[in-house]
Amino acid sequence: MKNYNESNNILKVSSPGRVCLFGEHQDYLGLPVIASAISLRIYIDGSLKDGGEAVIHLPDINDQEAFSLSGQIPYVKERDYFRSSVNVMKKHGYTFSRGIECTLRGEIPINAGTSSSSALVVTWINFLARASDQSIGLSPEVIAQYAYEAEVLEFSEPGGMMDHYSTAVGGVIFLDTYPGTSVKEISPNLGTFVLGNSGEPKDTKFVLARVKNQIQRVVKELKESYSDFSLRSVGEDKIEKYAGKLTKEQVELLRGTVKNRDLTWKALSTLSQDHVDRSKVGELMNEHQDVLRDILKISTPKIDRMIAASLDAGAYGGKINGSGGGGCMFAYAPENASEVKAAIEKEGGEAYIISVAHGTRSDVMEAA
Repeated sequence: MKNYNESNNILKVSSPGRVCLFGEHQDYLGLPVIASAISLRIYIDGSLKDGGEAVIHLPDINDQEAFSLSGQIPYVKERDYFRSSVNVMKKHGYTFSRGIECTLRGEIPINAGTSSSSALVVTWINFLARASDQSIGLSPEVIAQYAYEAEVLEFSEPGGMMDHYSTAVGGVIFLDTYPGTSVKEISPNLGTFVLGNSGEPKDTKFVLARVKNQIQRVVKELKESYSDFSLRSVGEDKIEKYAGKLTKEQVELLRGTVKNRDLTWKALSTLSQDHVDRSKVGELMNEHQDVLRDILKISTPKIDRMIAASLDAGAYGGKINGSGGGGCMFAYAPENASEVKAAIEKEGGEAYIISVAHGTRSDVMEAA
């Protein structure tokens, strides 16, 4: 690749959105997840300029961001990811002696559970690494770590690392963050999915905090009485042992969390086969959705109808995607995606036929 800083070259960076195939609401509990990058992306095109200012054009929302790249950059709004990303890069030793002007465009539904914010931060971190004085191409894993710091740690938010690793690494990944972060790339021939955006607004921060706080409270209370208790090892058949220490609702939440954990391990085994049993994949997705809807209570009536319509149209399985409370669902439809897309649209959703995609990418083009 050409060196971005050799002349006034154009840098092009893109990153995909993602769906969580299995393990929704698990990564922040130290439990594994399986996620897939999808063929809807965010793009940043830009170049260096004189002065020490970053100017980011946002034509999709008819807006613009502009700020100085010098010193510690103060945050001026909630989730100020453009500025936080620069601050994180500086903490890791990157410097910016020239300004940046770029344009960001996106295909990923916004605030809909498909990782639009993480894809934005991953793309911007990748761009900044190339645009820095060091002009370094980072590994996907390092990009993911920096993006997690910029999006989650800088603002003390409740999310995990699934989104950042999924959109940075790409493909289908098995992510486990205990005892340390490990990413296993798996390559099943899955074919197409259909993503359905309900159009229902969602409060990701609120839903994540509610579910996370509930299960973490359960774990804390049980560990006080049973020092060897672990979400990673407790069997579903052993949960009744702890019922006396918990409310009925807490027992159900623990049962649902353990079931989702076990479904994720079953899905890993299924997806790792040389010839993937597509009907089994769909069956596991449907079981996962049952827990997300009935126990974690993160689905909505409209999304339930969109999933039911997808199954009636021939999809193997379907589930809500992301933190829940609105946003998107997806259906696994490798053989009849057009029919499933039409069924989702009939229920009032905005539908996209998608496939597994590669992770964040960058390219340098010579300016005309």
